[in-house]
Amino acid sequence: MKRVLARDTLTVSTHMVLPENTNTLGNLMGGQLLNWLDVASAISAHRHCKRIVVTAAVNNVSFQHPIRLGDIVIIEAKVSRSFTSSMEVFMDIFVEHSTTGEKIKCNEAIYTFVAVDQMGSPIDVPELVPESEEEKKRFDGALRRRQLRLILAGKMKPADALELKALFS
Repeated sequence: MKRVLARDTLTVSTHMVLPENTNTLGNLMGGQLLNWLDVASAISAHRHCKRIVVTAAVNNVSFQHPIRLGDIVIIEAKVSRSFTSSMEVFMDIFVEHSTTGEKIKCNEAIYTFVAVDQMGSPIDVPELVPESEEEKKRFDGALRRRQLRLILAGKMKPADALELKALFS
């Protein structure tokens, strides 16, 4: 099967926070950010396998800093690891202040997608090849995150999570 470089899955999505995207405090609503993240990460997963992909899990979204009305949101999504039919997509979220141009990382997110055929059945995806140190770190951590997600979903027994157990041995 084909191998794909992590950098070839990079998707950059840019949005401006408008009044209809904010709550009464003038902050971006979390649901709007989740929507933007879902679209950016789906494109990244699609670039990896060139197939239809469906969201399997929203593994983690951290809201470290509020995103304000008028801010420019930059989402950088990249597949961090592929498995048989699934792909983990790691996203870094930055805010560019509209008047100063200062760009700061404000959030992170991890979504999981499954590639499917026209009937909606899972299909195999290519292997991912990490190159940079950050890509390798995220690639290595993806197996532990996957095992934790499967345990929490009741699809894996904790005793079978060898990568997780190794952290505590």
